[in-house]
Amino acid sequence: VSTQSTGESERLDVLYDKGLQNNVPGLALVDRKEILEIEPYCTGGLRAIHSPNTGIVDWKRVACSYGDDFKAGGGTIVTGCEVSNIKDVGREIRVDCKNKTRITTKHVITCAGLYSDRVAVQAGGKKSPRIVPFRGEYLELRADKRYLVRGNIYPVPNPKFPFLGVHYTPRMDGSIWLGPNAVLAGAREGYSWSSLSKKDIAEMVSFSGLWKLAVPNLSYGMKEMAKSALLPLQLADLQKFIPEVKLTDIVRGSAGVRAQAMSADGSLVDDFQFDDSCPGMLHVRNAPSPAATSSLAIADLVVDRATASFNL
Repeated sequence: VSTQSTGESERLDVLYDKGLQNNVPGLALVDRKEILEIEPYCTGGLRAIHSPNTGIVDWKRVACSYGDDFKAGGGTIVTGCEVSNIKDVGREIRVDCKNKTRITTKHVITCAGLYSDRVAVQAGGKKSPRIVPFRGEYLELRADKRYLVRGNIYPVPNPKFPFLGVHYTPRMDGSIWLGPNAVLAGAREGYSWSSLSKKDIAEMVSFSGLWKLAVPNLSYGMKEMAKSALLPLQLADLQKFIPEVKLTDIVRGSAGVRAQAMSADGSLVDDFQFDDSCPGMLHVRNAPSPAATSSLAIADLVVDRATASFNL
């Protein structure tokens, strides 16, 4: 995690202290000289936190492994079943799907991501927080330029926004992802500018919380949209770390959509949030990044909450 200006040093120190409090192994503050020993081409860094035990994983394989463990324990995974209704019918809870599948059970835990608010409300849960989708678009470093990056290089987070900012991320296949930006998506599954949903757009436009966030941060939002359209603007952020990266060294890559939970007052929910207002149900309303990295710890938390909510 590297600073590019002296003004970021205080935030870096706060982040370092949090890492120590959480017993992150091997954590160290390094100066410019030490940065160059770790990342020789990161000449834009002034001070940094070095975490030598940070690694990368193939998340698809991890998720599939979780699924295998679940099935080995007697669980069943059913896909392609979009939920149309969840109803407490007395001694059981009935889950109906659009493909006519019906599941009856005593308890329900929902973790619906981009649809967590809709599923919870459908079951009789609270209306807040709402999910607002933000797309993060990545660039990729050309194969012949991958030598410029040895490990993960991150900016100092801006506490005003939950988005991590443009960073360098090595992948398991050897590729280097650059980014992402953060732009309001035109659909809950809006992975490109052409992905638009009238229903989702109407829902966002009518949500006062989004306007309360957007108006005072209009300049930031417009800049992110400009970066999405114009690669040189994204390149400028990347060059703050590694000036040697050129426009000819990058190509457009993949995109993801962040399920950003937002309160009616426009504040961004940056912590875990559960809704147990429906008898026999626990709705995970927000599990912010790094949810994948923290997935096992989050699972323990969900089990604890479910045990308490269901009086198990």
